[in-house]
Amino acid sequence: MTEFFQNQLETEARRTRRALEHTPESRDDWKPHDKSMPLGRLAMLVARMPSWLTMMIQRDELDLNPPGGSNVDQTPLRTPAELVKAHDDEVAKARAAIAGATEDHMLKPWRLLVAGKVVSEEPRYVMLRDTFAHLAHHRGQLTVYLRLNDQTVPAIYGPSADDARFD
Repeated sequence: MTEFFQNQLETEARRTRRALEHTPESRDDWKPHDKSMPLGRLAMLVARMPSWLTMMIQRDELDLNPPGGSNVDQTPLRTPAELVKAHDDEVAKARAAIAGATEDHMLKPWRLLVAGKVVSEEPRYVMLRDTFAHLAHHRGQLTVYLRLNDQTVPAIYGPSADDARFD
């Protein structure tokens, strides 16, 4: 199981890095619709999402609205270089966390809470799997934002109109 997640991390990290490299500067507040997430927040989310993998392996739960407020790092990442560095740092931590996890640990439950109430509880490996899907979802949103801002849309799962790579 850990080998599977290591391989998934390496593949998705490479693809995610490509999208972050093309994120425009000075457009942090831009959004395609009033209900949409701003570009800067979305790019930060995508860059830091590998930290979720580390947290799910090292902790047994996360409360999205804990007493005393959130302790999630919200330091702005304003340039593609800052986004890529944050992503690379989180990928390195996730790589180490996954490598140190046992099969037994991956089968243990992990819980998501909101203000102390359990909203989801699944085996850890299910939550990790879902995090990779969640990352793909938000990275897909980011590539749409790139297109709408006349930026290069990199190849992700195959060629794009801007990038002929297929890997």
